[in-house]
Amino acid sequence: MRFFDLSQPLFDGCPNCHVHPPVNLPRTADHPSDGWRMEEFHMTSHTGTHLDAPLHKIAGGASIDAYPLETFAGEQVILDLTHLDASHPIGPDELVAAGAVSGKILLLNTGWGHRRAKTEEWIHRSPYLSPAGAEWVVEHGVKAVGIDHFSIGGTGPDNTPTHEVLLGNGVWVIEELCFREGWREFADGATFMALPLLVPGFSGSPCRAVLVRDSRS
Repeated sequence: MRFFDLSQPLFDGCPNCHVHPPVNLPRTADHPSDGWRMEEFHMTSHTGTHLDAPLHKIAGGASIDAYPLETFAGEQVILDLTHLDASHPIGPDELVAAGAVSGKILLLNTGWGHRRAKTEEWIHRSPYLSPAGAEWVVEHGVKAVGIDHFSIGGTGPDNTPTHEVLLGNGVWVIEELCFREGWREFADGATFMALPLLVPGFSGSPCRAVLVRDSRS
């Protein structure tokens, strides 16, 4: 099989949500002094490319381990929204271009994955899915929705309503994707897959997000 990576790298001090603790990934053992190499993870479960379960925003909602792994794979539609201005709310007018999306995983490419940095622009000015856009996603039977920023609802007042509409209606969310050069050619006929860690009771999990194709295609 062939894979195309849509994930952002994790590294010590990497950019993350501004209200989360800084990412700290120290090396705590190394060659030759210790005879082995080992690293530690100090970060939230919503760091880097990650999945949101309903529990993230819905009290009593399902945790990430409540879903069978098959949930996190399926037919995808990638919507190119790189023409949008900063802070643009993505609503029904933009989403209709995705075409038939029922039962599919809808991925929103705003171009913000390439701006990943500890800047005001990256943190606060990304295009985002508006609450009306989230309602459109639910009404059209979308299985899951993703975006190339750490928050699908942005960082303003629409953040919580957008999450609540999606997660409250069983639409799982994947955030902080990165659409690298070549995604368009690879995506035709590819399956999207993003598997979480097995972390019982967690509201989300880092994942490796990929497009997968048969090597013969």
